[in-house]
Amino acid sequence: MKKRIAVLGSTGSIGTQTLSVIDDHCDLFEVEVLTAFNNFNLLIKQAIKFLPNVVVIGNEDHFGFVRDALENYDIKVYAGSEAINQVVEMQTIDIVVLGIVGISGLNPMLTALKNRKKVALANKESLVIAGDIISGTAIKNGAQIIPVDSEHSAIFQCLMGELDNPVQKVMLTASGGPFYNLDRDNFIYVKPEEALNHPNWNMGPKVSIDSATLMNKGFEAIEAKWLFNLSPQQIEVIIHRESIVHSMVYFTDGTVKTLLSNPDMRINIQFALTYPNRVSNSIPQLDLLKTGTLNFLRPDVKKFRNLALAFKALNTGGNMPCILNAANDIAVNAFLKSKIGFHNIPYFIEKTMNVIPVIEKPGLSDYIETDRLTRIKAKEIIKYKNNII
Repeated sequence: MKKRIAVLGSTGSIGTQTLSVIDDHCDLFEVEVLTAFNNFNLLIKQAIKFLPNVVVIGNEDHFGFVRDALENYDIKVYAGSEAINQVVEMQTIDIVVLGIVGISGLNPMLTALKNRKKVALANKESLVIAGDIISGTAIKNGAQIIPVDSEHSAIFQCLMGELDNPVQKVMLTASGGPFYNLDRDNFIYVKPEEALNHPNWNMGPKVSIDSATLMNKGFEAIEAKWLFNLSPQQIEVIIHRESIVHSMVYFTDGTVKTLLSNPDMRINIQFALTYPNRVSNSIPQLDLLKTGTLNFLRPDVKKFRNLALAFKALNTGGNMPCILNAANDIAVNAFLKSKIGFHNIPYFIEKTMNVIPVIEKPGLSDYIETDRLTRIKAKEIIKYKNNII
């Protein structure tokens, strides 16, 4: 029996690659739900190709276009963020692929877990913002989260079959992004189009900038805490430019397990959809004889200040990771619009982290309010400093 998939954020990088996997394995999967926020043209094309039961366009201004384009197909069309949240409750869904970027993925994530759905998670921000609530909800409802990010997928797979064997630590590998070998003094000259040019991975604009600043790896450290029940002291980051080794798990007996593959997100997506089984595909297999030397370096947290800020948020806990995420969102958006320099991104994030009140044990409403206040304050700080400059 085919597994029925809901792809939330189907027009983004994760969404399009998920549909590629589904297309290659149409004997195993069928698309039940497709959602997007703004890209209605691509959403319409995807709907006509995969013929899902339901399509949701988040931006209600585009509802008419999508409805009219699909009126001759047996597809239900809805609009609005609440509709995205509601369709996740459908009993016909077996797996929810959460490819929505940012805090918009939080409510659908919680809804999926409350309805005991298997979640293929690519939205790291939801765990960064409210990891305690998400992990608690998953445990309470017996729902399963399968990570899609290459690093967490690797850790997840390394822990398969280990039962209760104690973990000493995990090591998240990072490519270092496009500027790892660039002198820090030259960060002032970095342009958005340069930061978007990742050497190894095909990602969306936001994630590409986060990779260039190493904030992405900081988010992944926070995510790892909740996914694998780790303390901050059990999580480290190492630079691995080749992106062949996708994280490592150190056990207390002195052994280390890791997972190697070519840098292709479709491998992790497919595993999340087929878990616990592995199926063949057309993705090129790793050839270590052609790969050559694999190198590992310690990250320079003075040069890449965002990584240090992320670990500060991880150690502080409470709503601080939520503050970090929202401040980073605003700073990255400002950089992409050329309002601030690449070198100023960590400066504005840290300034914002220092002025938002810390809540030691926040509830869901506290996280949502923290996110709102942080975005307002971050915009004020950026506007104020730019006016002075």
